[in-house]
Formats: sequence, C-alpha cells, structure tokens
Amino acid sequence: MNLQMKMWILVVFMFAILYGVIAGVGTYLGSGSVASYIIMAVGISLFQFLIGPNMVTTMMKVRWVSPQEEPELHQMIEEMSQKAGIPKPKVGISQVAVPNAFAFGRSIRDGRICVTSSMKQLLNKEELRAVIGHELSHIKHRDMIVITALSVIPLILYWLGTRLMYGGGRQDRRDRNSAAIIGMAAFLLYFISNLLVLYGSRIREYYADQGSVQLDNPPHQLASALYKLTYGSAKLQSSATGKRVLTEIEGFRAFFLNDVGRAYEEFKTLKDVDHNLSGSIDAGELDALRSQKVTISPSERMMEIFSTHPNMLKRIKALAQLT
Repeated sequence: MNLQMKMWILVVFMFAILYGVIAGVGTYLGSGSVASYIIMAVGISLFQFLIGPNMVTTMMKVRWVSPQEEPELHQMIEEMSQKAGIPKPKVGISQVAVPNAFAFGRSIRDGRICVTSSMKQLLNKEELRAVIGHELSHIKHRDMIVITALSVIPLILYWLGTRLMYGGGRQDRRDRNSAAIIGMAAFLLYFISNLLVLYGSRIREYYADQGSVQLDNPPHQLASALYKLTYGSAKLQSSATGKRVLTEIEGFRAFFLNDVGRAYEEFKTLKDVDHNLSGSIDAGELDALRSQKVTISPSERMMEIFSTHPNMLKRIKALAQLT
C-alpha cells in the first residue's frame, strides 16, 4: 500500500472516530454543547496555525537571508522549487546549535525553509540538496495544514471527555454513570487519536523523503545526510551544554528532519550501515542495506510509536528501496 493511500485511510478513520463520538455525546449533551466544543477546538487550532510561523521564527532564532548573503543556498532552493512546481519559499538561517533543517508556513505561498549554521558546516553540497528537497516536499504536500487539521480531533475528544467525566451534567445517578462511561471512552479515543496523529506525521516524513528523491536527489545522499544529522544530535547529548540546547528546542522537535531526542540511541544502530566507517553512507552501502532484513528492538519500536519521526534505521531502509 503506498503512502498516499495510508494517509487517506488514516484521515477517514480519524474523522470516523470523531463522528462516532459526536453522535454519541450529542445524544447525551445535546448538539449545541458538542458544537461549542468543536468550534473552540477549531478556533484554538486556527489561532495556533496563524501565529505558529512567528513563534517558530522567534524560538528557533531564525534570521532571514537575502540571495546576496547566501547565494548558493538561494540558488539551490530556487532550482528545486521550480522542479517541484511551487513558489520559492523564504530562506532563513537558524542560530540554534542543533545541526538540522525545517520548513513551515501557513500555505504553499507562505512557505519558509530554514537550515541551521551547524548543518551547513556538517553536510556536503549534495547532502544539503537532498535535505532541501525533503523540506520543499513538506511544503508541496501541505503537511503543516494536514497535521494541524488532524490535531484538532484529539483536542475535541479531550474536551468532551473532560466535560463528561468532571462537568456534572444531569444529576441523577444513572445519568452520571452513563456520562462517566462515555467520558472514559472519549479519553481512550483521545489517547488513540494522538497516536494516530503521530503515525500520520511519520507517514509524512516517509513521503517527504520520497519527494526529495523525485526531485532528482540520489537516495544515498539523503541517507548520508540523515546519518550525519543523527550523529550531530547524538554528540550534543554527551555534554551539559548540548543537553541544555536540546531541552530549549524540545517543543519544536517535530519540525526537524529527524527526532533529535532519540538521536543517541538511533546512532548506535546506524553505525552498522557505515561499513567503511567513513562517517557517511555511500550508494554501495545503501544498496547493501536493501537486501538486508532490518529488525529493531521492542523498546525502539515503542519509542517510535510515541514519536513524530520514523525509526531512523527503518527510514534509511525505506530509502534503500528507492535505489
């Protein structure tokens, strides 16, 4: 099953959950009460969506740069934007110490791409192109809008669960028991829907990787970039200063190319892919991975379930299938 189909099934399933809960809760609370929760959830998510770019710009210490300041970066982004068929995004340099890149914006026309100074020093030109292709694909696929829309559903379920469990409602014992049961079901579905949003985010990462390859970036260049970025983030976890940097950007981990919080554990499994210990992944090493069976431990599998990003070894294995 391709990634687009998986995403469509996920979206349909999540809205089916929401419809079922609204139908059940609407019978108990009345349609007016349910509508108010939906309006509040949509309103808050819309507010976050509108102010989000400004928050990201400030928290990630972004400085917007002109073509005169960063000619090579601008040219790279302009060329691939034309290939992708989207307007050229705004270009920025982030001063956070984590080697990485991220894309954000309210729409395709409001797209913004940022790379960190440390990432520019870490990657070669072809690896940087592959990373830019990944971020441009996020913009082309409207991933910010998709994930924001999906995130409304857990928010609605949480409020409905809270209202039914703790809001009082009808006073007789039978009704209170019914409300508690429906409320617990809403909380359970809130937990499940959060996991589904994370799953949707992981699908979008795989999809953006494919998008980068479709923009004529060799899969091993993106695999090598991911390997180096994982190493760069893992190194930060070995010092007090690095750990402080990672703590500061904790709330923005979902924006990055990889999950920087899991980098130390993931790098230990990725070292086996780098057969010649060159610090990069070449085409031959990636091709060798294609025929190998990848297994991850139960703990790594559990960590992936609660992450916005796929397990890195699985992700590089998926890139190997594109060669």
